[in-house]
Amino acid sequence: MKTWIRRTLIGLTGATVLLGGLAACGHRGDHARGWSDERVTEVRGKAIERISSKLDLNADQKAKLGVLADEMIAARKAMRGNSAEPRAEMAALIAGEKFDRSRAQQLVDQKTAVFQGQSPKVLAALADFYDSLNPEQQKQVRERLAQRGHGWWGRG
Repeated sequence: MKTWIRRTLIGLTGATVLLGGLAACGHRGDHARGWSDERVTEVRGKAIERISSKLDLNADQKAKLGVLADEMIAARKAMRGNSAEPRAEMAALIAGEKFDRSRAQQLVDQKTAVFQGQSPKVLAALADFYDSLNPEQQKQVRERLAQRGHGWWGRG
């Protein structure tokens, strides 16, 4: 085979692989836009049902788990802030020739203040839920946390 044909075929193959890879990586679907409030509510309900069934929770325990989920969702929203595009804020830090240290410090200060304000509520809800569990349920929670690599109530 002539050299120019071989080089052309290798170039076309490389370009095809490169464009295919970019197309595959560029498709992000719903994850690119974040989660809607409806999706968060749906996932919250499924998580509560799954955890409730695994731990065999009673109505009071299930209500406390619901409060914990609500506090965690509120903390997540507060950490995200009112920015529609948090990644754009981060990208703005490196948009110029120099890293915008003062803006980065402002973002860190804002997130730290939100965390300090929200964490007592989340911890109180977590403590109320955990304390409402009986010893066998608490043991199940500790065992789940001890399993590495399987996630919280994950498939594994």
